[in-house]
Amino acid sequence: MKTHSYAATSATTPLAPFSFERRTPGERDVRIEILYCGICHSDVHTVRNEWQGTTYPCVPGHEIVGRVLEVGTKVTTFKEGDIAGVGCLVDSCRTCGSCEEHLEQFCDEGAVFTYNSADKHSGGTTFGGYSESIVVDEAFVLRIPENLDLAGTAPLLCAGITTYSPMRHHQVTRGKKVGIVGLGGLGHMGVKLAKAFGAHVVVFTTSPDKVEDARRLGADEVVLSNDESAMNQHLNSFHFILDTVGAKHDINAYLVLLRRDGNLTQVGVAPEPLAVDVSNLIFGRRSFSGSLIGGLKETQEMLDFCGTHQITSDIELIPIQEVNDAYDRLVKGDVKYRFVIDMASLNQAL
Repeated sequence: MKTHSYAATSATTPLAPFSFERRTPGERDVRIEILYCGICHSDVHTVRNEWQGTTYPCVPGHEIVGRVLEVGTKVTTFKEGDIAGVGCLVDSCRTCGSCEEHLEQFCDEGAVFTYNSADKHSGGTTFGGYSESIVVDEAFVLRIPENLDLAGTAPLLCAGITTYSPMRHHQVTRGKKVGIVGLGGLGHMGVKLAKAFGAHVVVFTTSPDKVEDARRLGADEVVLSNDESAMNQHLNSFHFILDTVGAKHDINAYLVLLRRDGNLTQVGVAPEPLAVDVSNLIFGRRSFSGSLIGGLKETQEMLDFCGTHQITSDIELIPIQEVNDAYDRLVKGDVKYRFVIDMASLNQAL
């Protein structure tokens, strides 16, 4: 099926209208009309080939919310007219240990990401959500809670699960002290989710102008991380810290804030390695780890949790014609806190 989209044809050219062929839905496939698609910072990195390995043309987008247009004959979980979501994954081997444990993002054979992955159906590359529709196996399609704003829900499919998964893994609950480093697209979701888990939430930021907003989002305390005295007041006190910063910074300044057996999980990808003083881990039996999105089961759990707690992302809704400007603004941190494309604008762009 001919499908309209926006794509990058090289690392240096802007996103522009592009048409390609989607597969005809198979017996277990769901075809979704895309209503909203979030813009993730990884979209920018991939489109501009900053992580290397981008295949062009590249149609980005993995924070997808839409309406089911068609289902295959053996589909049992969705029907025409349902509201559905697609996140960062569209397939995996489904038989390895990770897949059997519902951790498809760590598939031993290599997870199939929503865009810029090898596509076994076409023999080419997967194309993402900056398009009018998508065809996905029902096992990788998610149910969207009826009470949530659809545009604000789109970023939950990446930013939401990226922050939810490590909190669940490290058992963030009521009575825990949780730090969130950075207040951007990921960080603002971390604040909302940690607060909903019942934690005492402390935001670390270098920007005084974000203090008020951090409190609005639910932070109990806000610390300016370049204030050594303020940082020292929190030594040896955190059960868990989520670091969302994707730039070079001193990770040791946060490791020493962990209490014994505390954990710091890194989800922001810095352009160069972070230097870790292992003595900060050894003295206190602290741990430093990373986390990658979540599997399908956990992503559905996250969406249901957000439905229960009325959590969506703070967004700026844009037409697709403004996507290139949005990329530039995102790099500058000029968004509160996530861009979402109104895909109805795609027809006007063609």
